[in-house]
Amino acid sequence: MESPYRILIVDDDPEISGLVADFLAPYGFVVTAAADGRAMRETLANGDIDLVILDLMLPGEDGLALCRYLRQATALPIIMLTAMGEETDRVVGLEMGADDYIPKPFSARELLARIKAVLRRGALREAGTGTDPSGKPEPTREILGFSGWRLETGRRQLRAPDGVLVELTSGEFDLLYAFLKNPQRVLNRDQLLDLARGRVSGPLDRTIDVQVGRLRRKLEIDPKKPEILKTVRGGGYMLATEVRQVSSS
Repeated sequence: MESPYRILIVDDDPEISGLVADFLAPYGFVVTAAADGRAMRETLANGDIDLVILDLMLPGEDGLALCRYLRQATALPIIMLTAMGEETDRVVGLEMGADDYIPKPFSARELLARIKAVLRRGALREAGTGTDPSGKPEPTREILGFSGWRLETGRRQLRAPDGVLVELTSGEFDLLYAFLKNPQRVLNRDQLLDLARGRVSGPLDRTIDVQVGRLRRKLEIDPKKPEILKTVRGGGYMLATEVRQVSSS
């Protein structure tokens, strides 16, 4: 029997942590709560965690600092809890490598959907299992080449033209994969958000813009004058290069 997914929620409000734990338990998640950065680090050191739900308003080290630490020290998926209307914090968190965010107050069912989506997009829990968190078979593994770069979809790895491995967050991988499956085609923000994250955007959602900026800093010689991921005025973004399948298995 597959072991349950382990969720760490970092929030100094025990009522919120308790409600999240109670709601997620019937869906096969084991939730551990941490009230601050110190407790978060202790939990990570003492046990396996599959995903972190991180509140940005915390005593001591705030959520942005902890998000930066998590992205530097781990590859764990991160969902941020943000105050309603705090767009700046959401953008900064995404810039630091968070995979998704949900504003407070939030629907428990929406949080569950975001957790499932992030885990489904993430790397396999055990190498070689061939299944994603929903129990469905993984898509055929393939290697996609573009402008000298190679995206290995089975391992979710990006290699530069010189062979160096370039780290991608879960969100960056999914967005790049969406571009590679739709090369030389203009995609607007709503289309990209649906392709990469399986949800529609809100009126102030800048997730795609932030992730495109992060990808450009990794792919482009000059991110301010992109040649691979181009902006199409009034339209969205386009992968302006050919894509070829190098191999598959």
